[in-house]
Amino acid sequence: MDILRIILAVLIPPLGVFLQVGLGMHFWLNILLTILGYIPGIVHAIWIIATR
Repeated sequence: MDILRIILAVLIPPLGVFLQVGLGMHFWLNILLTILGYIPGIVHAIWIIATR
């Protein structure tokens, strides 16, 4: 399941984070990072998926 989340995190970073942690602080932070720059959103999403 983590492989699917990582693939989704690369394509749509907030979706990968949502599937991992739900609607929490990390989800909203990831949306903000994705709006500010796509790459920071991807890095944050993969980090959240890998550490949980």
